[in-house]
Amino acid sequence: MGIASDEQFRVLHALRIKGFAKCDVLGELSGLPPNGVESHLVDLQGEELTLFREARALWQLTPKGREVHGVRLTADVGQVGFQDVLRANYDHFLGLNEGFKALCGDWQLKDGAHNDHSDAKYDKGVVERLLELDKQARPIVLGMGDGVDRFSVYAPRLADTAKRVAKGESNLFTGVMCGSYHDIWMELHEDLILSLGIDRAKEGSF
Repeated sequence: MGIASDEQFRVLHALRIKGFAKCDVLGELSGLPPNGVESHLVDLQGEELTLFREARALWQLTPKGREVHGVRLTADVGQVGFQDVLRANYDHFLGLNEGFKALCGDWQLKDGAHNDHSDAKYDKGVVERLLELDKQARPIVLGMGDGVDRFSVYAPRLADTAKRVAKGESNLFTGVMCGSYHDIWMELHEDLILSLGIDRAKEGSF
């Protein structure tokens, strides 16, 4: 088993990554059942760390919640061997990240113009490249999850979403806030940035 994180922290951390989210989304990211997520969110709300927006059924961190998250994150990543596992895989991830950004651009644009997805052959080629990238990323992301439990959610989510894109759910390629491959990849990247204490702007990593 990998290095374990406290369940309540996993929920708090998932909300820090997402910004605003519903329980089911936080469940996917934290690896916990939605009812368990909600229970932790209510407890955190009692500590004035989370806020529930009833109009859209979205949870968010309060300013106090962000401060407390930072303290608990320091304790979580300070576990023996935690950062060693992630740093051993991070450079490999960054290499793939550059390719993924180019891939997303090729999905959204064709010959410098908006891709209206009328060229099935072109789109198929880009999807095949996504499947290949996912294949390359899998051992790297699995390595993170094998060493640190809370990272174990990413590889299966990415693989499942890539398959769904290949089966025709094209919105799951670069769609926003819909559980797309891009959404999950960005969650993973943000998790790595936070967990390793990296200055994203200084590193130029987007």
